[in-house]
Amino acid sequence: QVLPVESGGGLVQPGESLRLSCTASGSDFANNWLAWYRQVPGKERELVVSISSLGFINYADSVKGRFTISRDNAKNTVYLQMNSLKPADTAVYYCRSQNIRAGLDVWGQGTQVTVAS
Repeated sequence: QVLPVESGGGLVQPGESLRLSCTASGSDFANNWLAWYRQVPGKERELVVSISSLGFINYADSVKGRFTISRDNAKNTVYLQMNSLKPADTAVYYCRSQNIRAGLDVWGQGTQVTVAS
């Protein structure tokens, strides 16, 4: 299995925006449950947002109204638009692509997002 690849992280100031991308190989991407997680050193990895194959979306309370997930099945890509970024959003962001029925559960290597003045 080929791992998904994240991109788009970087260093920004509070209040600015970033868009993360995650691209995965495979022929069944449209049927996968996709999610973005984040993790800071010494803390548990937390679920930020998920989107199902039918388009149902669930956001963590901490990012509601600021982050937006979307998927482009034709490009095998899931995006995370992050607006009004706060220092508390600083973390390594990981994408996950899962299809339990197909025996698939893969994670990207992560991309660093740093929000600081």
